[in-house]
Amino acid sequence: MAEFTMELNDEQKEVRDWLHGFAADVIRPAAAEWDEREETPWPVIQEAAKVGIYSLDFYAQQYFDSTGLGIPMAMEELFWGDAGIALSIVGTGLAAVGVLANGTEEQIGTWIPQMYGDPNDVKVAAFCSSEPDAGSDVGSMRTRAVYDEAKDEWVINGTKTWATNGGIANVHVVVACVDPELGSKGHASFIVPPNTPGCSQGQKFKKHGIRASHTAEVILGNVRVPGSCLLGGKEKLDERLARAREKAKHGGERVKNAAMATFEASRPAVGAMAVGTARAAYEVALDYAKTREQFGRPIIDNQGVAFQLADMRTQIDAARLLVWRASWMAINGKPFTAAEGSMSKLFASETAKKVTAQAIQILGGNGYTREYPVERMHRDAAIYTIFEGTSEIQRLVIARTISGMPIR
Repeated sequence: MAEFTMELNDEQKEVRDWLHGFAADVIRPAAAEWDEREETPWPVIQEAAKVGIYSLDFYAQQYFDSTGLGIPMAMEELFWGDAGIALSIVGTGLAAVGVLANGTEEQIGTWIPQMYGDPNDVKVAAFCSSEPDAGSDVGSMRTRAVYDEAKDEWVINGTKTWATNGGIANVHVVVACVDPELGSKGHASFIVPPNTPGCSQGQKFKKHGIRASHTAEVILGNVRVPGSCLLGGKEKLDERLARAREKAKHGGERVKNAAMATFEASRPAVGAMAVGTARAAYEVALDYAKTREQFGRPIIDNQGVAFQLADMRTQIDAARLLVWRASWMAINGKPFTAAEGSMSKLFASETAKKVTAQAIQILGGNGYTREYPVERMHRDAAIYTIFEGTSEIQRLVIARTISGMPIR
């Protein structure tokens, strides 16, 4: 088990600097254009694939870093470049985590490479959990998966929403209900292979922020997938459902469902994304405050501005430390006894919203225009308190964990 440290090693620093260079040289110059176009930045994703950032190998290297800091470090640097483009680059990772968290070794080896494609033919993947009537309330999920034993196939029907890369993905990972009586404990995850009949894109959303990231509905109409596409396999699912039914009869500990297993693994990474956006806005505001003059002196000479910047930097560093702690705990198998994963996501996402708003205030009228990037950063930051569990849900998870009470 790696010791917890606040210092990156030489190899991690080299990777960080490489990612920072890509973010500065490739992502940032393209950020405003793709935000305006509201389209997937395929050329930038391809450039990321060519240099090895958008690849299974790179993702695996960071994911299995024994310190746990590989993924948060990578997320922070890429999202420092631009949140919308970065999410287009890393959005496939959520589907990959879904397979890693719930799949067999054979499924991992089969499907994750197909999620990325290759530098000459890049692909993306989508994780589909939320529904029009089931966002935070995953127990209300209506998408059903029914097993056709005669054909060894699962038949999936339903509508998913807010799916990053939904409809344009080569591989979709879909969470569906297999036993409605068990609520969220009766869920399972399925691979929907490329070009599967009945799987199509619904509405594409025009968003407030992260506009370069494709977000859409996914329609599943009598989608048939082989039994081998059930993540983890049917034997494992049957055992889990049997335990859930037994515990439902007699009470007892809760059983994690497939979607929550994925979200638990990814929340610190989302926190790192928020840290990257917050840091980017802080740096713009700091540079501006040191060069912008009013009444014959730089505005940073005024305590009202300087103290804001001091608070911004303090909050960013605190958020990063919470993210790093949760990431280290996760990779080393330490239980989140105080919902440390949710803590990191909550604090970092709220910090990003606050810091980007302060950056606009420091830039004044200039900050409110698209001539400066803090306006876009503020729009982008709003998503962090919403997706993969709202701030309210994070507080609920933390409260339930520290109290042991079924708080509602």
